[in-house]
Amino acid sequence: MLNKPRDKKDVMELIKAHDVMFVKLWFTDVLGQLKSFTIHVDELEVAFEEGMGFDGSSIQGFARIDESDMVAIPDPTTFIILPWRPKEKTVARMFCDIYEPDGSPYKGDPRYVLKKALEKMQEMGFTNFFVGPELEFFYFKSPNNPEILDQGGYFDYSLDAAEDLRRDTILALEAMGIRVEYSHHEVAPSQHEIDLRYANALDMADIVMTYKVTVKEIAQKYGVYATFMPKPIFGVNGSGMHTHQSLFIGDKNAFFDPQDPYHLSDIAKQYTAGILNHIREITLVLNQWVNSYKRLVPGYEAPVYICWARRNRSALIRVPMYKPGKEKATRIELRSPDPGCNPYLAFAAMLWAGLKGIQNKYTLPDPVELDVYHLTPEERKKLGIKELPGSLYEAIEEAEKGTVLREVLGEHIYNQLITNKKLEWDDYRIRVFEYEIEKYLPVL
Repeated sequence: MLNKPRDKKDVMELIKAHDVMFVKLWFTDVLGQLKSFTIHVDELEVAFEEGMGFDGSSIQGFARIDESDMVAIPDPTTFIILPWRPKEKTVARMFCDIYEPDGSPYKGDPRYVLKKALEKMQEMGFTNFFVGPELEFFYFKSPNNPEILDQGGYFDYSLDAAEDLRRDTILALEAMGIRVEYSHHEVAPSQHEIDLRYANALDMADIVMTYKVTVKEIAQKYGVYATFMPKPIFGVNGSGMHTHQSLFIGDKNAFFDPQDPYHLSDIAKQYTAGILNHIREITLVLNQWVNSYKRLVPGYEAPVYICWARRNRSALIRVPMYKPGKEKATRIELRSPDPGCNPYLAFAAMLWAGLKGIQNKYTLPDPVELDVYHLTPEERKKLGIKELPGSLYEAIEEAEKGTVLREVLGEHIYNQLITNKKLEWDDYRIRVFEYEIEKYLPVL
């Protein structure tokens, strides 16, 4: 495992030590799709000093064709060698920040959005926003059909057909300095999870993108296909990205209070209340696809109802139980995001909503330790429990009614995202699906 480089001098030394010939420059479009182009190491000095120009008009959510010139400047702290590539004349990657030709940050860059949210956090006196996402995914025999590899269930061993795939994936992640806490078979057949050790939000967003590439690359070597599609199979659990989060001031966890019955500080309660208050309007970036809302239905362990609890996994936000001596582990777990999201925008939106709660001193309602799925609509209404948007269209409406998403994303990305998602919804709603043919054609 390589030590994390600090600057371009470190990068150049690592390149010589490890015989690196090619460097992939990575960034994402507005939807979180990874974009990449490759340069020879001889171009790296220029890339660091001047950046590498490219046409942004063909990137989803980037510039119009009449203002298409963009500049990608690699972040030297993100340099890693890709372990699945050849060991000789090897290949490395760095994430880039995107700039305008005049040197100003490009407002359509999702990485810039997260950086701006972190700046706001620092202005409020916090030093770190730590996140620990749990990404679930499926292995299928091909990308053309969701044909499963096994009939395994939660934590199954003998029915787990992908133990070696997960092992090799973890070894590849560890080789890149990405710490893994544990892995296991998930609830649905052929569904899996590899959990990452928490990190600062910007580092973690880079890690999530690298994780998804690594899972897919190792799967391809085994001749199978890995997907982070939220709900690829009807009738079983979908894939989520439960996200643990906390704010720190220096090395002190701002979420911990030893005197509170829940061991939550006022800051933690206000932060949690901020997410609960604004979750409907930020759901568009946490669950950004039509398919995301096939997962967000009662009965498949995905949260639907807006409430919090400690032990209750039907709640939107769970607060893991405090263990003595583990003050730094005090955190909240938001259970609605799915792994199809853009992690830069998702982490920024979560943080922004939470900071709103702190700024405005929102009051956190009482926890709901009942199984919310089994409450009647009247019982939920009496408890003040609302629901997440039920479709992409409803999520778009909520994003347009609210102010938080526009604030955190900025006008450019906000408008691009809304436009793109409306087109996606229109494309979806005009199609005729197999369900409709089976149900209606014989009787109508």
